[in-house]
Amino acid sequence: MQNRKIKKIAVLGSGVMGSRIACHFANIGVEVLLLDIVPKEPNQQETAKGLTLESKAVRNRIVNDALNAAINSNPSPLYKKSFSTKITTGNFDDNLPDLAQVDWVIEVVVENLAIKKSVFENVEKYRKAGTIVSSNTSGIPISLMAEGRSDDFKRNFVITHFFNPPRYLKLLEIVPSSYTDPELVSFLMHYGDLFLGKETVLCKDTPAFIANRVGIFGIMDTLYTALELDLSVEEVDKLTGPIIGHPKSATFRTGDVVGLDTLIKVAQNLYQSLEKDENREIFKLPDILIKMDDKKMYGDKTGSGFYKKTKNENGETEILSLDLKTLAYKSQTKTKFSTLESTKTIDNLKDRFKVLVSGTDKAGEFYKKTFSALFQYVSNRIPEISDELYRIDAAMCAGFGWEMGPFEIWDAIGVKKGIDIMTSLGKKPAEWVEVMLNSGHTKFYKVENGNKKYYDIPSQSFKTIPGTEQFILLDNLRENKVVWKNAGASLIDIGDGIVNLEFHSKMNTLGGEVVEGINKSISLAEQNFRGLVIANEGTNFSVGANLAILLMYAIEQEYDEIDFMIKTFQNTMMRARYSSIPVVVAPHNMTFGGGCELTLHADRVVAAAETYIGLVEFGVGLIPAGGGTKEFTLRMSDSFEEGDIQMNSLRNAFLTIGMAKVSTSAQEAFDLGIFRKGDVVVLNKNRQITEAKAQAIALAEEGYTQPKMRKDIKVLGKSGLGMVYAGANTMYSGGYISQYDKYISEKLGYIMCGGDLSSPTLVSEQYLLDLERETFLHLTGQKKTMERIQHMLNTGKPLRN
Repeated sequence: MQNRKIKKIAVLGSGVMGSRIACHFANIGVEVLLLDIVPKEPNQQETAKGLTLESKAVRNRIVNDALNAAINSNPSPLYKKSFSTKITTGNFDDNLPDLAQVDWVIEVVVENLAIKKSVFENVEKYRKAGTIVSSNTSGIPISLMAEGRSDDFKRNFVITHFFNPPRYLKLLEIVPSSYTDPELVSFLMHYGDLFLGKETVLCKDTPAFIANRVGIFGIMDTLYTALELDLSVEEVDKLTGPIIGHPKSATFRTGDVVGLDTLIKVAQNLYQSLEKDENREIFKLPDILIKMDDKKMYGDKTGSGFYKKTKNENGETEILSLDLKTLAYKSQTKTKFSTLESTKTIDNLKDRFKVLVSGTDKAGEFYKKTFSALFQYVSNRIPEISDELYRIDAAMCAGFGWEMGPFEIWDAIGVKKGIDIMTSLGKKPAEWVEVMLNSGHTKFYKVENGNKKYYDIPSQSFKTIPGTEQFILLDNLRENKVVWKNAGASLIDIGDGIVNLEFHSKMNTLGGEVVEGINKSISLAEQNFRGLVIANEGTNFSVGANLAILLMYAIEQEYDEIDFMIKTFQNTMMRARYSSIPVVVAPHNMTFGGGCELTLHADRVVAAAETYIGLVEFGVGLIPAGGGTKEFTLRMSDSFEEGDIQMNSLRNAFLTIGMAKVSTSAQEAFDLGIFRKGDVVVLNKNRQITEAKAQAIALAEEGYTQPKMRKDIKVLGKSGLGMVYAGANTMYSGGYISQYDKYISEKLGYIMCGGDLSSPTLVSEQYLLDLERETFLHLTGQKKTMERIQHMLNTGKPLRN
């Protein structure tokens, strides 16, 4: 077996996908050689500088421009811009000999078989034996691309189909040929999962592989159903968005973002190549898409698609929607269906589907038709595109951002009920589904001993999903591993003396029940276990405090209640920091306000790579008062001991809070001072709780001892306050902040400098916590703060009044 290590790769082709694939490998520390073609001639600016086609700047212009565009795009393909130094650029004419130095060559050139074969012919001239070669093609058969290549090339050749953008979409489809070394396939499946953070899905060499085959079918069927039922664009997007666990962009908005030219091209290719597909006609373009293609209405890239941004008569931006009958744009109408209304109180996605398909209005009819078509289609695709049903679900979730795959949704509705609905519409599933039911199996999945198992069609039995044995998935443990729970949180035994606290409040806000859960979990862990992990599988780790409750208390001037609430939260954070067992916090996605403060007080942080964390209280006219301001001041004091210039440290810490900075990745959180040396970043979210548990065990086995509260925090007093006040006044005078921002800034500086102290002084954590709480209470009594909180609750956006 070859011992493969990936130290350096080459990416051939620097377009949108190539440059971003290069960036993602740079994210994980791999050296990247990014190559593209040489321009035909210098442009005007180059000629004016006296440059010629022999100049390196000219020869590498295409690749350099593409890489710079990627680096400066938003959202960024890099965890940190500085990671781009891992990427070296070059061109096909000068730098192909450098392929001898790389471990993996990834081809990402235009989707043209002749061009790809020409590239591979040149790659073969320079690659060393055993080097991995892969193509990012989205549909060209690997057998055709491998024609004429050597045996060693074929053994090490595979399709690695990344989804755009590679940093954010987790799917990596691996498509081998009959020549591909099985050990290489196993290596890439593991490498993609562990190092690239991907959901690696093994696919067959069939048109569009798995995700695009099923996804484009779903989009086209949705369009045809919308036309049949006379549903508007905005109605369909309401029905096919978060309500069914799909992204907010739903169907038509997603088409506009991706580009309708891409959708049209893929659908046309599938129609041409799928002569034996029983649903081939679904991929045939309806008149509306033909007309939109003729008029180049491709979505965002051309300024108009299913939606169009415009200005109304008042000069305000308005998003118009396309009338699917007339192809004219119109103002959007409010979408309301009784079926959707009946799901408003159902937070659990799984529980919604039975209600949705039971609806008697047009929405219910839409769901019956589209889910029936989807279930029939995916059941018939086995074994054509996959031998195992779980791969189809995995591909759709990771590639299209679905929370549940087709077979998981079918399970939620009930397999038998799903077939009944299909039958009523003249459809039927593949024969193997009926065989499964007749053998006594009523679901496609089941959980046993904490492992999720899938129905294996050939053996008519359940098997553990390969690779998931290493994952700790709370959804698989809730049935019989709960130690304690209330309405807002659950404590689950995850084995080896470690328990995990998960939140399940709305958006995982930190209300009274969650705070109770944190305290109770620490007490139980101290009594009966050796470590606590705080992690969850929600969309976001926590968006912070429940602002609605705070606003209610403020309006009613219940300041004693607010004081008690803040004091309790502060004590809870200190309890997490100074317990007798290690507490490991595992944040992911949005981790704001109190969620960030909890993270700041952990013994160790195990963060998902996609963690957007920060103290955002300033945006609603408040300061962090759950120990966040205290902790930043403490860490600032510690930096003095390490030789940092005191005023610079104060300025940096102050601005992080005062500008409500939020990291755009876990890596950036280190730069903000939220994460520290020793904290861990996990690329694959599925591995996060497993790693957090391992860190808790390691801390326990190292002889964890209960720390003592600090009384040696150096604050700068009036000298620091002078800098804060001067800076805030300059920002206000320059029109960068409002007068109220200036006022809050001065309050924040007052805490971080230790109050009105005449000289630098050592203070305790409790001293700073008291200043936090007093300031927070004062600000909740201010009219402008209440206006900001109300605005945030109404719009989700900060107000600068």
